[in-house]
Amino acid sequence: MEKLRQHIEQITPLTDEEFTHIQTFFAIKRVRKNQFLLHEGDEVKHEFLVLQGVYKVFYVDNEGKEHIVQFAQENWWMTDYSGYFKKKPANMFVECLEDGEVLCLTLYGREKLSADLHKMEHFFRVKLTNGYVALQERIRILLSGNPQQRYEEFSKLHPDLLQRVPKKLIAAFLGVSRETLSRLSGSK
Repeated sequence: MEKLRQHIEQITPLTDEEFTHIQTFFAIKRVRKNQFLLHEGDEVKHEFLVLQGVYKVFYVDNEGKEHIVQFAQENWWMTDYSGYFKKKPANMFVECLEDGEVLCLTLYGREKLSADLHKMEHFFRVKLTNGYVALQERIRILLSGNPQQRYEEFSKLHPDLLQRVPKKLIAAFLGVSRETLSRLSGSK
């Protein structure tokens, strides 16, 4: 749980008493490579904080094509947020790409923590805002950037993922073929 405390204290300091209260809302889950934390249609019970590993959040369209919405690694939050906040069945899948560990937080726990501790309300607001900004930037780059720009932006923001995520998944995330990704990564 020390990683959780460090993660929160990057935004707001905590007393020992506050952290003791906070950690009671989280459950640790170990995850194996290729294990799913969430399937389309599931009840979305948790938001996950990645302690270890790399995960992909994706959906499958009507033709069976997989669309990767997010990769998540250490200190990143993930879930199907539409299902989580709106209490609807999941539209997304969450799959572990390497053995890992996550902390699980229910929506009730998140809301209770925010009500109990203004610091946690602030923490979640900052995290949600940062996630929203990152999502808008991803959409902007996908809509207006050419494949080279998308690859360069991804490699600048996430150089470690280039080593940890299979190239075919990075290509899918960037909206390019595996062959195009090979050309782009070879031209750097």
